[in-house]
Amino acid sequence: MKRRQTPSNGTMFLLLGFSDLSLAAQTSLYVFFLLSYLLSVIGNSLIMLTVTLSPRLHTPMYFFLRTLSFVELLLISSTVPKALQSFFQKGRTISYIGCVTQFFSFIVAAVSECILLTVMAYDRYMAICQPLRYTSVMTVPVCWKLTLISWILAFGNAVIDSNVIFSLHFCDSILIAHFFCDVPPMISLACGNTFFVELYHFIISVAVLMFTSILIICSYIKILTSIFLLHSAESRHKAFSTCGSHLVSVIIFFGSAMFVHFRFDNPFSPYEDRMLALSYCVIIPTINPLIYSLKNNEMKEVIMKLHLSIVHVQH
Repeated sequence: MKRRQTPSNGTMFLLLGFSDLSLAAQTSLYVFFLLSYLLSVIGNSLIMLTVTLSPRLHTPMYFFLRTLSFVELLLISSTVPKALQSFFQKGRTISYIGCVTQFFSFIVAAVSECILLTVMAYDRYMAICQPLRYTSVMTVPVCWKLTLISWILAFGNAVIDSNVIFSLHFCDSILIAHFFCDVPPMISLACGNTFFVELYHFIISVAVLMFTSILIICSYIKILTSIFLLHSAESRHKAFSTCGSHLVSVIIFFGSAMFVHFRFDNPFSPYEDRMLALSYCVIIPTINPLIYSLKNNEMKEVIMKLHLSIVHVQH
């Protein structure tokens, strides 16, 4: 019979990371994690700095983009630094407090991103479908309120999730079959019947992901309808270009998150869980700066001007 233990400040966990893979695979993944983290930090920081310093970009769309970049820095920083340590034997242990902190930070960032992507879809809907009302509706106070709401909801969700997961009784095994403290691997460590915890997690995941994705879909149905009614090909192209980056982010983030969390009593293997988690924990925060800057002519122009200004000051 398995012995149970209640988590406490003295509890230590052991992250499996990718230690079950071959040395060549681990080396490749380590380089991938390191480069991804560096690119994400540089790219998202550059977007935040560019939007902050350029008055030309002080619009609702770029306000939310700057906030999204901050959230993605939190998302990747809550998982990747510890994952890099877990490639080394001495870095695989994580304390109970460290695990709770990582779990809490990840949930805050992930839920914030869901809501912010929804808010950004609404912003594009107002800009394209209600252009005459856009400036009067999407004011600075409204943008701050929408951002604050996303943080409050994410924080509340993280508090409840953390209490539910870390109130479980864990068995003797302290091996977390993942590269960070996520919901499925933490539940798998629990002794006894976890039916209600899994049911709770499934319901919350469906509620958050489905509600936000439905709002995004509704916004884009209206947006696409309005775009196709435009007579000018140039206007249609401009409208598509402002939405394309956002749509790519939504598809990758929501698609991978749904694969991981939209399952009940039908777990994937630890390997599948880790590979799917890579998409929204590592890949999205890394490629989003590239998507939003390379596909946005206005952003590229401002970045180039800032770069030239810095070079001029140095000389």
